[in-house]
Amino acid sequence: MPQLVIDINGQQRTLEPGRAYTIGRNPQSDFPFDDARISWQHATISFNGAGWLLEDHGSTNGTYVGGARTLQAQLYPGAVVNLGNGENGPRLSFSAPDRAAAPAQAWHEAATSRSSAAPAAQPWAQQPPVQQQPPVQQPPMQQPPVHQQWNAPQQQPGFPHQQGVPPQAGPPQGFPPNLAGPQGHGPQPTMIRNLTSGMRTVRIGRALANDIVVSDLQVSRHHAELRQLPDGRYEIVDLGSHNGIFLNGQPVQRQLMGPQDRLTVGHSSFVLVGDQLQEFVDTGAVSFSARHLTVEVEHKGAKKILLNDVSFGVPEKSLVAVIGPSGSGKSTLLRALTGYRPADRGDVLYDGRNLYKQFAELRSRIGLVPQSEILHKELTVRTALKYAARLRFPGDTEAAERERRIDEVLYELRLDKRAENRITALSGGQQKRVSVALELLTKPSLIFLDEPTSGLDPGMDREVMQMLRGLADDGRTILVVTHSVAELALCDRLLVMAPGGSVAYFGPPDEALHFFGYETWADVFQAFENYPDHDWAGRYRGSVHYQQYSADADSVAPQSAQIVQQAIRPPKPQSWGSQLWTLIRRYLSVIASDKGFMALSILLPAILGGVSIMIPDTAGLTYKQLPNGKLGFNSGAATILLIMAIGACFSGAANSVRELIKERAIYERERATGLSRSAYMMSKIIVLGFFSVVQGAIIAAVGFTPRKLPEEGLILTGLPAVEMAVGLILLSFASMMFGLIISALVKTAEKTMPLLVMFAIIQVVFTGCLFQLFGKPGLEQFAWLMPARWGVGAVATTLDLSHLIGPWNGNPQNPEWDSIWGHNVGQLVADWVVLIVISAILGYIVTRLQKRHEPEVMRQG
Repeated sequence: MPQLVIDINGQQRTLEPGRAYTIGRNPQSDFPFDDARISWQHATISFNGAGWLLEDHGSTNGTYVGGARTLQAQLYPGAVVNLGNGENGPRLSFSAPDRAAAPAQAWHEAATSRSSAAPAAQPWAQQPPVQQQPPVQQPPMQQPPVHQQWNAPQQQPGFPHQQGVPPQAGPPQGFPPNLAGPQGHGPQPTMIRNLTSGMRTVRIGRALANDIVVSDLQVSRHHAELRQLPDGRYEIVDLGSHNGIFLNGQPVQRQLMGPQDRLTVGHSSFVLVGDQLQEFVDTGAVSFSARHLTVEVEHKGAKKILLNDVSFGVPEKSLVAVIGPSGSGKSTLLRALTGYRPADRGDVLYDGRNLYKQFAELRSRIGLVPQSEILHKELTVRTALKYAARLRFPGDTEAAERERRIDEVLYELRLDKRAENRITALSGGQQKRVSVALELLTKPSLIFLDEPTSGLDPGMDREVMQMLRGLADDGRTILVVTHSVAELALCDRLLVMAPGGSVAYFGPPDEALHFFGYETWADVFQAFENYPDHDWAGRYRGSVHYQQYSADADSVAPQSAQIVQQAIRPPKPQSWGSQLWTLIRRYLSVIASDKGFMALSILLPAILGGVSIMIPDTAGLTYKQLPNGKLGFNSGAATILLIMAIGACFSGAANSVRELIKERAIYERERATGLSRSAYMMSKIIVLGFFSVVQGAIIAAVGFTPRKLPEEGLILTGLPAVEMAVGLILLSFASMMFGLIISALVKTAEKTMPLLVMFAIIQVVFTGCLFQLFGKPGLEQFAWLMPARWGVGAVATTLDLSHLIGPWNGNPQNPEWDSIWGHNVGQLVADWVVLIVISAILGYIVTRLQKRHEPEVMRQG
């Protein structure tokens, strides 16, 4: 099998037939290029048994032979290939081995000369020894050789290092350490503003009238001002922006800014360097690493470790998969990496900045697609994104700006032709695209996905993974937790978690099975089960892969021995009132799209009210006319009122009992992006309360209209039916609040129905219509907590039910009456007020319960 020599700008390397060579902008490629015309994973060179072949991986700008674009090029001595452009793109020429001019030592020197400018922890810096035999029953497999580093300079305009300019030995003078890049090299500023021009105030914002215009929808039109004080110092002032300003990661309103401080506005950071203000834009080229993450929980009086000293570093603009058997801590790791549940010990570093300490600032840089859907599937794709954009972008964002960003995201994910389709009508893979589209609205640099291919067939599995591969190639870092191992070859790195929450492997996917010594992942997972006491983490740490891919992240001691949990309150992109209005409109849109719910909301109370009509009682809700012409007691009135009250309880609670649990994943994600908890709960209460009021009115109308009623009411003297309906409406509303309590407490939607039935039965018992409640210590006081007790009391007060059904002790000479049913205005108002107070208390309780379903970093306080 012949060798072949590749020549790139005078640097040569011999290609060996036993392996494949990657070409691209990815620094981990065998031949990396710092040229924007070349894709992240552009092409592969390999020997196919008959000859050498270069295969293009669907690159954006293409591969060219003789000026013609091609997907495959036969390589032979004398062949010439251009990348990215047929005329002046980077040139690859090939020759026979005997024409190679550079000895092995020259290759080492060429690679070393660029090591300072390359990303840290390059995996090809050394040749690993043969992998030791793993302690499993499969025969050990020799670790394939790891490629050398290749960083050939390119003669292309626009790249200083390609024009012979040596890389900087360190960050520029005055450059803050917290913006320094790998190897101490900071990024180049995208804008430099001279502050010596006499202007004492520099305004920053999205509007064109600002001194510094930041084209970022996370930034308000007039966001902040940098003001020079009389003593020459500078002060940064927030101009009432929606997303706030951050100085060194902490939110501030007005603060002095020094030369070592980093000001963050949206995705842009600003530093003072002498008499200049320099801007650095986060375009996605950021490092991300986990260092010594440990998560412990209390379990049966003892501590159980869910994550055990997990460390790894993620290459920028890469696709990383996390796999492992059930119980290996994958979901726990994802929550720790995103800040939803910070690790008890260890650090998560975003571009060298502690995510837990600067969560409020960095939250918009991180996108999360949980396993549960974060979309209202009843809406169309565009409508769902429209409401998400309203909630996430500043209140001064114009509708046209939001629409443009939505169109960009739809086009990028190839959803533009599905924009008007309901999400429920899309395939599983397309629905995942919509979930990702929602996160892409704010242009995050990091995107985390939890089981995005769960429940999808192999074809959709590939479609989703290819979509993620494309997002990484476009300049984002993607980390995906998955059970599927079919498409791991599309990933740049693979993290394998072992039982107990430790790292069993981190490195290239194509080397993972060789590392474990097995041929299939089923064998690897079975080995985890068969050898539960084996030190898989220790085996990995003793391997060459650990030295190449994780040693750098693991060698740094954690910045904090213990994470101090404190409340994190991200700024709200929209005002409270604006969020409330958007949430109400979205909720009404969801309900309006569900015709079944609308029909049930009308039919259920009508049927429940109609049931009370079936109770035979010619006297209705007044005294019976006895044969002797006198008026007699009407015991059936209590039964009629009992049925109507329970109908109001059941319909009100049924409205809301599933509303919070079914949106739990949506709420958790939106809360992390700045959603107001009180605005969310108020939107539910207003919309569901409206339906509860209508349903209570329907029950009253159906139940009271055919009946004979008292001639007068206590307050609404001429409208006794309306006065009684108020009691049923307030009861329906209070029951709806009880339904929200149930929805906030349960962990699954299936548990809501048994609790709903239990609630209705308890209300039946404590209406006071079945047996005497008053005068029984303990039981009477407990009944005061039940809304049905006061709802029946409100209607009974107007009816004078105590005298209508007779004394409870049956003794007209010494009667015992239920005081809550007292026929007077004061008691009627008291019954109404108590129902309102119960509803308010339940509203406060359910709002507090919602804190349990928020990112843990936000729950304190």
